[in-house]
Amino acid sequence: MIVDIVSPSGRVFNGEATRVKAPGVEGSFEVLKNHAPMIAAIEVGTIVVTGVDGNPITIATSGGFVEVQNNTVSVVAETAELASEIDVERAKAAEQRAVEALANADPQVKATMEAALERARNRVRVAMGSVGTSR
Repeated sequence: MIVDIVSPSGRVFNGEATRVKAPGVEGSFEVLKNHAPMIAAIEVGTIVVTGVDGNPITIATSGGFVEVQNNTVSVVAETAELASEIDVERAKAAEQRAVEALANADPQVKATMEAALERARNRVRVAMGSVGTSR
């Protein structure tokens, strides 16, 4: 099947795959060849695309939508970043800034700060999972 993952910053992945695992808002789900058509919302988490060579391609996302139709999986993400391209130190620094901002946050913006912290922590988790791998 063909997988196409895009975000406002551009195309993150386009190619053939045997499966796609995504963080659905109602639980993770996996798409295989000949999957029924569907549209699903995704949340902060990890998208894993298994290439035809069997190697996983790991992508950090902060949410968006997945459409499956005719053996094509299209992901339109708020953000999407290949694990291999995440700067771990920069991601850790962003996590620390989010922790500090949350500690001093006005109650009216606390939910926004918590969401920023969740996104930062996800990037660190995804990046650390790719340490020592070629992807």
